Amino acid sequence: MKIKLSSLLIAALFPVFSHAADIAVARYVVSFPGGERVSYQGEFAKNFPQGLPVGIGSGLVFNGRQGGDLLLTTLTDRGPNADAPKVGEREAKIFANPQFVPLLMDIRIGGGKATAGNPRPLHDERGPIGGLPLPAELIGSTNEVALSDALQRLPSDRRGLDTEGIVGDGQGGYWLCDEYGPFLIHIDGKGKILAKYGPTAQPGEQAVAGGLPNIIKWRQPNRGFEGLTRLPDGRILAAVQSTLDVDGKSKNKAQFTRLVSFDPASGKTAMYGYPIDVDSYKKAKDAKIGDIVALDNQRILLIEQGTNKDRQMINKIYLVDLAQASDLSKFDGQGKALEFDDAKDLARRGVKLAQKRQVADLRKLGWRQEKVEGLALIDDRTLAVINDNDFGLQARLIDPQPQGKKIGDYQLGEQGQLRLEGEKVPSRIELRPLEQPESLSELWVLTLPQALK
Repeated sequence: MKIKLSSLLIAALFPVFSHAADIAVARYVVSFPGGERVSYQGEFAKNFPQGLPVGIGSGLVFNGRQGGDLLLTTLTDRGPNADAPKVGEREAKIFANPQFVPLLMDIRIGGGKATAGNPRPLHDERGPIGGLPLPAELIGSTNEVALSDALQRLPSDRRGLDTEGIVGDGQGGYWLCDEYGPFLIHIDGKGKILAKYGPTAQPGEQAVAGGLPNIIKWRQPNRGFEGLTRLPDGRILAAVQSTLDVDGKSKNKAQFTRLVSFDPASGKTAMYGYPIDVDSYKKAKDAKIGDIVALDNQRILLIEQGTNKDRQMINKIYLVDLAQASDLSKFDGQGKALEFDDAKDLARRGVKLAQKRQVADLRKLGWRQEKVEGLALIDDRTLAVINDNDFGLQARLIDPQPQGKKIGDYQLGEQGQLRLEGEKVPSRIELRPLEQPESLSELWVLTLPQALK
């Protein structure tokens, strides 16, 4: 990844304060005083004369205070990508900058503004880590085809990561989580990978990392680990973004998504079920976890979001209690997967899901971004949340056909042209900037009316 300096900076807005349901909100737009931008020299460079904004906000962790300022760290995901036509029966993505390297950045809140800096690209002993999808034969492959902006196929990457969560390790480094494997990654403070864990391969399977339960390989494509936290006792807890799709058949039936506990000291794992708001969505698969953060060894805060039955966005923060939740590991391999059970079947099998109660409804507080992907705990009354702006990039369908309104309706022909129902069409795809406010990195600090209990 190349970061290009630019004299055109995203201006930081002075915080706007509001109150709803006795929750005070300070709103910021994150600025980049160093002028960091993501280089883009592709087919549609004329649409991005300053390059792309850095797409931070895939995770957020609070590091402490300095002179009254709040210090946090965030990270990007796999890089600027956009919707693409199908390649055969396989889903595809356009990668605007295939050389992009996922990175960490620090955020300082103080003096009425939020500023980002100190980029640290992820790397290992072999060099920078990319964000292209894994090969199809590996556990963790999304089976996606990576395409350039000219709709030419790109190679897969065995070391590729789609990072989505961050938490401190208590020793100056961090733990990250990823949507591909899904993986847990331990790094030092400079972004060097120290260890990597993923679903443990069974006979006949290939994996690039092990140590985690095999069943999480059934995460939906691009719905792997979306958030993680470190419990006071040292365990790492990671949230699978959406319901598992076991054998490709359970994503619309499952009543819960999985929280995976991993003890770095012993390697011991456990899993708990977070009950999604099934009745709020048209299909259970539509529910998504945004991020999690620990309050203590049994309780976490969790963002649940997604499009509801009325096609309106949900962005809610819940307090989730794991104290009475069953370890789902004990049930795996004992008959059908729990994801196929309804609430009565789960109760009959003796499965207890986590308990939850709502802490905040961000839409009612004025949140207008689609996603909240970072959640940090400042103290027992104060939280911070941040969006992922997708690098300010979107794919637009030009001259769509009457029977093909969405990019996903089309297939990619052998010469890079679009096809619809097997026939060549004059339609094409162009990369364009997202408009504000979607293209901005928005960060909120919420002050609750009373301490979390």
